Formats: sequence, C-alpha cells, structure tokens
Amino acid sequence: MIRSALAICGGVLRRPGLWPTALRQARRLARPGWWRRAPFLPIPPADYLEFRMVTQYGDAAHRAEVDDVVKYLRWCREWERADRPA
Repeated sequence: MIRSALAICGGVLRRPGLWPTALRQARRLARPGWWRRAPFLPIPPADYLEFRMVTQYGDAAHRAEVDDVVKYLRWCREWERADRPA
C-alpha cells in the first residue's frame, strides 16, 4: 500500500496543475478529525476506499492506479471549472 501511495503522490507531483485540485480533494475526502488519530494523514476512511476500489476495479484488494487517480483529479478540476458561474 505504501508503494502505491508513493507512486500516486509522485504522479500528482509531476503535474503541478493538479496540485490545487489534489489538495481540495484530500480535504474533502479526509476522515473527520484525521489529525487526532494515527496515521495523522488526511486520508479517506477505509470503508470509503474499499467501496471506491470495488466500484472502480471490482475488487476491494485492488490498489488505485496512478493514471486513474490523475484522470480522476483532472475530472474534478474540470467539474469545478464547469460549476463556476460565467
């Protein structure tokens, strides 16, 4: 899991245009009170991640793939832009 998380972070770090979107999504998806419980990282709850892996890949044990996370962040960025009033 750590290797997958590092690969995803590396994939996002190579795309500075996605940094603001990645930070917003991390804030939105983080467990409430994440700073009070180990591992003290703003990560989503385990049941949410399991649900996302099952809906994306059909298997809760599958790890998120870098390209899929990048595509998701691009989609979020475009959605946010489309949601702004003209």
